[in-house]
Amino acid sequence: MTSSRLAVTDDGGGSLAERFSGTRALTEALAAPLSDADATVQSMEDASPAKWHLAHTTWFWETFLLRDHADGYELFDEDWPFLFNSYYEAEGERIARFSRGMLSRPTLDEILNWRGHVDAAMENVLDDPDCAALIELGLAHEQQHQELLLTDIKHALFQNPSGPAMWGGKPGRAQPGEPCWYSHPGGIALIGHDGDGFAFDNEGPRHRVLLEPFALADRLVTNAEWAAFVADGGYRNVALWLSDGWAWVNAEQIEAPLYWRDGECFTHQGWQEYNPDAPVAHISYYEADAFATWASARLPTEFEWEAIARGQHADDAPAHEPAGGNQLDGAAPPIPTGSDGLFGDCWQFTRSAYLPYPRFQCAEGAVGEYNGKFMSGQFVLKGASCATVRGHSRPSYRNFFYPHQRWQFTGLRLAKDI
Repeated sequence: MTSSRLAVTDDGGGSLAERFSGTRALTEALAAPLSDADATVQSMEDASPAKWHLAHTTWFWETFLLRDHADGYELFDEDWPFLFNSYYEAEGERIARFSRGMLSRPTLDEILNWRGHVDAAMENVLDDPDCAALIELGLAHEQQHQELLLTDIKHALFQNPSGPAMWGGKPGRAQPGEPCWYSHPGGIALIGHDGDGFAFDNEGPRHRVLLEPFALADRLVTNAEWAAFVADGGYRNVALWLSDGWAWVNAEQIEAPLYWRDGECFTHQGWQEYNPDAPVAHISYYEADAFATWASARLPTEFEWEAIARGQHADDAPAHEPAGGNQLDGAAPPIPTGSDGLFGDCWQFTRSAYLPYPRFQCAEGAVGEYNGKFMSGQFVLKGASCATVRGHSRPSYRNFFYPHQRWQFTGLRLAKDI
């Protein structure tokens, strides 16, 4: 979850009350195919159980809205804040992150009952204008956890040798064209959120950056292109790798993207023959950088990516609409299929370190803890993924991960100097 200091506007999805109801319902719909055991398992420290996501998002509403703004509200269970606080030091002690999978109790049904209790209580504050900005933040926070729920349960189910499917059916096919390039002449670009509508605090303040001439690929790198990299010995060629990346590849014995196996890839629909024309997914920053070097290209900076997304590269260039890409439309299996524009399918690594913009200041209070204190050792990703709910992406959005992490839908869009 990230913090925010912004104006509240209606994003076209209805009133705050309607959007709250829809967001809460979608979270539960995404978890509906899971058993209590599915929802309890934690496959690694980076991931959390689905049940924990259902609870933590409810903890947010209870802690920051109901406890502080609803007269007479009493906690549903006084022990649960310890269990479902993530890392808010201002909110006191909490269970260790790697122990979340040990929470066999409360049960999934008990957590769903808590969600219903909190949803009913929230009806008393949804129309309070003094709470509107915090409600907007809570909606964005829960949307982030919807994506995390999907990627975390995918990693958990992947650990099962039987390769269980969360949803039935077959993934769609992609038909990408030959790669083309968006060219930018360089110059001064405006970067960061423009103040119109919701944004997290790490998306601003808006500021100027100087760009050298560059080009950005109009589509993501595909599975077929990545297979060629593998076949050419890409994972064994030290000349392609950053020093830390080469150490990681060897220590972890990495030979392919996460979820690849003998011409198949693991999905929310179980093991499937991988689509060579679909965007490659679940790669680390190290892998993305090595591939770009192999392809005689490089990763874009976050500023280059945003300048193209905003249409700043030419007088007649349209801005790229986030709604146009392959993003999450409901409780359906997310899978990269290839789509036009810059948004959707996979989050795209940039070569930009996740650092504060000029004049950045953390928001006050507990909700200000999330962003600023993590601005160290991580890289910015742009563009949203097939697991990102629609309405939760924009050119200024800054996702961020450590360079070895790849359980999210992370992919690659090449850049080059011109």
